[in-house]
Parts: sequence; structure tokens; C-alpha cells
Amino acid sequence: MSSLTEKDKPIVQLLLNTGTCPRCIFRFCRVGSQTLYRHPYKDLMKDLTEFLKNNQQQQEDAAGFGIVDPPCKRIRLEHTEEVPDDLNQNGVLKHVPLVNDDSAAVENSTVEVCNVCLGILQEFCEADFVKRVCEKVKSADYQFTSFVFSVSLPPQLSVRERAAWLLVKQEMGKLGLSLAKDDIVQLKEAYKWIIHPQLSEELGVPADGKSLFEVSVVFAHPETDEECRFLATSCPDCFKPAKNKQSVFTRMAVMKALEKIKEEDFLKHFPCPPCSPKNLCVALEIQCNNGAVFVAGRYNKYSRNLPQTPWIIDGERKLESSVEELISEHLMAEFKADSFNFSSSGREDVDVRTLGNGRPFAIELVNPRRIHFTAEEMKELQQTINNSSDKIRVRDLQLVTREAIGRMKEGEEEKTKTYSALVWTDKAIQKEDIAFLDDIKELKLDQKTPLRVLHRRPLAVRCRIIHTMKSEYIDEHHFRLHLKTQAGTYIKEFVHGDFGRTKPNIGSLLNRTADILELDVESVDVDWPPALDN
Repeated sequence: MSSLTEKDKPIVQLLLNTGTCPRCIFRFCRVGSQTLYRHPYKDLMKDLTEFLKNNQQQQEDAAGFGIVDPPCKRIRLEHTEEVPDDLNQNGVLKHVPLVNDDSAAVENSTVEVCNVCLGILQEFCEADFVKRVCEKVKSADYQFTSFVFSVSLPPQLSVRERAAWLLVKQEMGKLGLSLAKDDIVQLKEAYKWIIHPQLSEELGVPADGKSLFEVSVVFAHPETDEECRFLATSCPDCFKPAKNKQSVFTRMAVMKALEKIKEEDFLKHFPCPPCSPKNLCVALEIQCNNGAVFVAGRYNKYSRNLPQTPWIIDGERKLESSVEELISEHLMAEFKADSFNFSSSGREDVDVRTLGNGRPFAIELVNPRRIHFTAEEMKELQQTINNSSDKIRVRDLQLVTREAIGRMKEGEEEKTKTYSALVWTDKAIQKEDIAFLDDIKELKLDQKTPLRVLHRRPLAVRCRIIHTMKSEYIDEHHFRLHLKTQAGTYIKEFVHGDFGRTKPNIGSLLNRTADILELDVESVDVDWPPALDN
């Protein structure tokens, strides 16, 4: 017990007498030795008992603190004989003697649930609970090479810790000593000191704060759920309903209220020291989650009856599939992910093909069980996608980082795209009637939001540029127009004018009515993702 000193004895005696567990006592004594917290619970209780026994005078001084001397050994043993030996019967831990003349009493007794941590640093540090967590992890069948452990604690723990701190602070003040709130070792921190090595040994991988694989435990303590409610009366502005929260008594809201409430008001509403509960906390949830994996590539779309994303209007599906679904269903199956998010460098209409090198896309796979794929396995997955449909084709399929996806969106409007449009005119044309289009460079357009997308895009006038055009005469009413444009240009509207909402347009340039019959995307000039040899 070398981490404790003589000045800690008043705190140790005080907290032991009020029902606080050894590990919480270490926290209030500012013990920073991680190894000490990992010692078996019974050993810690023995050590604390010996620590106090070594100075009988300190026990006499404790009376000056107003602390009741612990019962004598005989009375305590008589009491424990009436209680079953089972440590965890009905989730209740039983009482342990504090300071006795014979350490054997510690061996034969158990402790009450800690009045500060509600059992978190007692039962939930034991090997049985660690095994339970690890069994959950292993049964979930995740791939991982490290883990980060997170814990969600009941908000009333913060209230109880505040009460215990005020008690210790008051008694230490009588000795001319002080204890700041920030000096106390955080409960979560102490718990992780204890649990990390056990989880690491059982799972066979190291704990790493930067790991993408998270093991989380959510604790609750129904018996004391109402203990935060007085704060809502004292500090109502700290507790505001939120759509995604089942209760206003979140840990952050409680902490905010505790910072705001005056000490005297707190002591009027909450017992100090906090009373000992009958039951342990319960582990409501043990969950695993892998950080998202990102897959990128380029796709070609060969169908004029295939939307990029599911086409659903008023809950009714208009077409049976989409580019997004044809690609993602195979990725979801192989990565064993919960869900996905699809993004791309622009989008084409349902009746527009995407040819050439294809359109860059990226898919975020949420909570994947499998995360490790070799280049050869990715190539096989690409082939599986391509064999599944003749409507699309994927190339350059690869794993990328979240940061790399930003390159797909960088300067999107400054990028260029090339198109091929089949144009119809109402009046007959000759080759020389359209030849002048080839000479037009850097044509500036004013495009008001097209009528066909006005339901999902804000009304605005967008300036776009047609960099070059090249016409290809077909017959008196048809010609093909090849265009290189600024990304984001509405090509269909540039051809037919959209009732004058795009100016100038092909119709106004030719002085006749024009319409578009077919449109193909020939290239999307975004140099991402890197081309692969496939």
C-alpha cells in the first residue's frame, strides 16, 4: 500500500465507514498507480485494513472527525453468520468488516455495493464479466487487430461522486488539507486501467485508443434512476428534451447542472455521504462496432432505363434496381456490413448512359465484420459485380481512406465532363447550318434551376461554361453534338432551352426548336481513384 500516505488515513477511514469500495477510495486518494487498481478485490480490502491498523492512534483521531468507530469483530461476525455465503445472490454484494483485530474476518466476509461506483469497480472488474464481454465479441465474428473499449455509465454516478467529494472535502478542511474535484481519478479511467489488460489477454490483441474496432458496455442502475431529478428543479435550463435522447438526464446535462448548482443547495437535496444501494449496476448492452470501410472505383452504365440511386416516389419503387444497388449488394455481402452510403462525382439521369472510363464513386460500408481484403480479392469482387449484370461495369475497385474520398469532391465545379448528345430540330438543317457550333469556345450560360429538378434543388441561376462543341451531321433533322463542359452543366436544358430558363441554348443559336433524343456521358475528368491494372 505504498501509494497511500499518513495524510490519506482520514480519507480511507471515512470512506470505508460510509460504504465506499477500495478502488474508489484510491481514486479519492489520488492514487495514479494502474497496477494497484488491478489487485484482487479481497487483497485490496486486506491491505486497506492493515494500512489503518498500523496506526491505532489514527482511529482515535477519527472520532474527532465525527466518524463512528467500526463495530467490534464479534458483533460483525455474528451479523455475517445470518447472511448466505453467495457473493452475488440476487445481484447484491454483502457487508465487509472495516478494521478488525483479525484479518481472517476479511477473508470470510463480503462487501456491500459501493455507494459511489455502484459496483462498477467491484463485480464488473472480475474475470467472469470480462469473459462475458469477450464471448460477445467473439460470437459477433469481427475482424480486428486491436480494440478501443468504451463505457457508458449511469448519470447518477456523477451525483454520488459529487456527494462523496463534498464529504471528503469537508473533513479534510478540518485538517487544513484540500481536495479539488479534478484531483480525483476519473471512474472511467480507473475502470479501463483494470479492464484493458484483461480484455487484451482474452482477445489476443492490444488495446489502442485509435483503433477502429470498438467494444462498448452500457451500464444502468434502475434502483437509483430518480436521484438526478432534483437537479432539474434546481437547474431547469440544463435539461432540454432532444429528439434522439430517451431521457433529458444525460451525463452531459447532469455534469452541467452539477457545475452550476451551489454546494449548499446540493446538500439540501442529496444525502452526504450517499446511501449504500441494495443492488449492483446491470450491463444493459455489450456491443461491438467496426469503423467504416471505404471502397472506391469507377462505373459505366450501359442502360437507358436504370437510375443511379433507387427511384422511389411516395413510397413506390418506379424501377426494380439502380447502379447503387447493383454495386453495393455484393460489397455488403462480402464485407458483412450493416448498411452503406453511396456517393459519386455527379450523377446521370435514368435515361443517360455513362461510357468511357466511367464515373468515380465511393461507398462507405458501415460496421463491417470483414475488413481485410487483398488486391486479388478486390479484383475478384469486381469481377463478381461485373458478371452479375450487363447494365453496369465497374473498374479500379479498391479500398481507400475516408480522407481520400474528399478528392472526388474537390473542385467539383472546376472539373470538366464530355458528352455526346443526339439532337433533333423541327426545321430541316444542312451540314453548314450547324458548322458554326464547332467554332464556339468558352460559351457562358445562365441556367435557372431546371423545372424537372426544381422539386429537389433550390431555385437559382447558375453560370456554367461550354468549353468546346463539335457537331456531327446525320440528316435534315438530326445531328450529334459532342461537348466539353464545366461540371454541373445541365446538358438537356442547354439543348432545348427549358422554356427559356437556359440562355443561350442550341435552339436559340440555331433559331429553331431543338430537342435532345439521347445523351451519353463520355468522360468525367476527375483523376480519382487511381487507375489499377485490371
